[in-house]
Amino acid sequence: MENLHELEITEKAISWIKFNKKVVLATVISTWGSSPFRTGTKMIINEEGDFLGSVSGGCVEANVIEESIELLKNNYQFKKLEFNVSDENAWNLGLACGGNISVYIEKIN
Repeated sequence: MENLHELEITEKAISWIKFNKKVVLATVISTWGSSPFRTGTKMIINEEGDFLGSVSGGCVEANVIEESIELLKNNYQFKKLEFNVSDENAWNLGLACGGNISVYIEKIN
């Protein structure tokens, strides 16, 4: 099932690139504590903010999308994002529980 999801993400990225859209690949590279997805989970985001896949939830995922758009606007190639959310603050941020997650975002061609 996961392979099918990754195939869908890859096919959509190729489609966007063929239509001259800029694309970022976001990948979960580490987690600690509670995290909705495991290391290696992927998501793609284009310059218009369209996305497919998921790397987290709530404000974390919204921030990954925002950072990806900024990466493209500034013509950077990659960036590592770190999120540390306490259990006490998680619900206010749209998350079920706290934890740490690192996401690597990179422009793909």
